[in-house]
Amino acid sequence: MKFLVFLGTVRDSTPPKPARLGVRVVESILACLQSRYEEHEIELIDALDYPLEAVFKPHFAYPKSKAPSELNHLAEKIENADGFVMVSPEYNHSMSPALANLLNHFGSSLFSYKPSAIVTYSAGQWGGMRAAVAMRAFLSELGCLPVSAMIHVPKAQEVFEANGNPQAGEDQDAWFDYFGRTLNQLVWWAQAAREQRAQVDPHELVRDFRTHPSERNAP
Repeated sequence: MKFLVFLGTVRDSTPPKPARLGVRVVESILACLQSRYEEHEIELIDALDYPLEAVFKPHFAYPKSKAPSELNHLAEKIENADGFVMVSPEYNHSMSPALANLLNHFGSSLFSYKPSAIVTYSAGQWGGMRAAVAMRAFLSELGCLPVSAMIHVPKAQEVFEANGNPQAGEDQDAWFDYFGRTLNQLVWWAQAAREQRAQVDPHELVRDFRTHPSERNAP
């Protein structure tokens, strides 16, 4: 199967230090996926690689074949993925605005009927848990329902080095075991959803919202 790992931090400056704390968290997540789930294809989607227009225009709002190439390529990746790992810091008790902005460029028809996993982190003691609560509702509305287990990394700068390796005194196997509780759920649900999509096309059951508000399943 194919999983996309979204990194939702774009603040590449100091203060605070270290800059882009999430990079070390996502590198550790990727290392875990590549070592314990090596049969699957894993790809990192870094929000910093997608400098989007200041005026918001979602991918599905462009005329066919007229959308920016980077959005077209990402839309294809999302559509072909079997599940998602969403990595976010906490801003004002909510998820990264950069991650929300990137995800909002795509309709739920690309994400729907596939599971997601929530990973949050912080430089403080809470590990972004309040952002994770907000992400549950956001991802559910997007259609990629998050699995029940979540990953939180408090004081990430004291846990992982810049390359994602554990700091001195930290046990990588223990962290990978902790990650595995969430990632195992993700892989299980992704496999189940993939098999069911092969049996029944979910988009035939619930009409996708693509071009006009009247397509919403509402009075």
